[in-house]
Amino acid sequence: MGKLQESQPILKDLYAHHTEDISEPPQGLWQILRRIGPGMILAASIVGSGELIATTTLGAEVGYAALWVILLSCALKPAIQAEFGRYSVATGQTGLAGLNRFPGPRWRVNWILWGWVLMILMTRFQIGAMYGGVAQALHIAWPAVPINVWVLILLALTLVLLLGGGYERIERVATLKVALFTLVTFLSALLMMHHPEDFSWSQLAQGLRFQLPEGGLASAVAVFGITGVGASELFMYPYWCVEKGYARFAGPPDGSPGWVRRALGWIRVMHVDIVASMVIYTLATLGFYLLGAGILHNRGLVPSADDMIPVLSTMYTETLGPWAVWIFYPGAIVTLYGTIFAATAAESRIAADLCCLLGLYPRGDYATRVRYRKRFVWALTTIGAGLFLIFRSPVTMVKVGGVAQALMLPVLAAAALYLRYRCLPRLVWPKPWITAAMWIAATLTMTLMGYYAVLTLRALWS
Repeated sequence: MGKLQESQPILKDLYAHHTEDISEPPQGLWQILRRIGPGMILAASIVGSGELIATTTLGAEVGYAALWVILLSCALKPAIQAEFGRYSVATGQTGLAGLNRFPGPRWRVNWILWGWVLMILMTRFQIGAMYGGVAQALHIAWPAVPINVWVLILLALTLVLLLGGGYERIERVATLKVALFTLVTFLSALLMMHHPEDFSWSQLAQGLRFQLPEGGLASAVAVFGITGVGASELFMYPYWCVEKGYARFAGPPDGSPGWVRRALGWIRVMHVDIVASMVIYTLATLGFYLLGAGILHNRGLVPSADDMIPVLSTMYTETLGPWAVWIFYPGAIVTLYGTIFAATAAESRIAADLCCLLGLYPRGDYATRVRYRKRFVWALTTIGAGLFLIFRSPVTMVKVGGVAQALMLPVLAAAALYLRYRCLPRLVWPKPWITAAMWIAATLTMTLMGYYAVLTLRALWS
């Protein structure tokens, strides 16, 4: 019996501090770049349905008119993201544990956490859309296999990958996925800029005017909610920072000079991680939007339920040539499936943490946390695949999830400010210019989403 117990693998609690994990932060830029990773997983979640489906659809619908929405979305939210990451690194607490300190109604946990539950149910539509997009691409390549069967195969593959791997596997898969398709998309956008019938600098300038496109408000708001760091990714990021080890590397937050030095150093690494991922997903997002506005809009093509993948492939065949369809299909498969993989990995961790905060198991019981996480992998993947089999409209499903994320954004912006001033140890407060950037991001986010909420209420009452 003793030998059997000794053979069992020992799970190391990634959510607790261990003396052997304490380490000094890297100093040089190259050494820092070697320690980034959470942002790459986040970019894998971002460069998916939001970019490939929603962003290109918005470009197809309204042309260049909403370019400013894309740029604003990518530029604003990293300041809010950095505050959530800073809180987790400085305190060792998870993202939900921090948000659970926000004032307001409670039923065992804070109202924001129940808002996350509602949002995550709505974003299952996005995951379902990605199952559908990958299945469509695979069906075009292998028509003998029906789309529904491909969805079930993808469901099984996701379960195998996520139930058997930890942070390192997720980071490797995410980084590879982001690099491959981003390069191809950006190259296609650059080539399109040499086609006068599809692109002009005057059209681009018009897209930078702060005007809402006619008939495209719902899509614009959905894209603002999805592109860049959406509400889902703001919830996710602190968990990847914890699992990467930034908080453990800093050590227990005892306020000592050594801890302050290490905490600020690892927060600096986190900032580089955020900036690197922002550059990547911004380039990818711009590439997708410009292709949708230049290629699809000028040809009157808008992706719909049954022809989404063939229509999107036009962006590549019109710029690179007919042969590019064989680059697009594998790229679309990798991009959309990578988002299923990365998003489900993060959301299962958040859901397991919610169960801990609800008192279903003690915080230090890491083995039980892992068991809950695996149960939620089953639930989240199955629900997403099932929703596509029921609704079968990827574009609409992405917009539903995008609006849900957009409505949660102002709440998270306010929560980030609360954590900054009421919960973050003063010894690791951000520099004034970082605080100013967070105030600008939070204010604009709350203003834009408040404007959208008013329009939505008026539409309901009229």
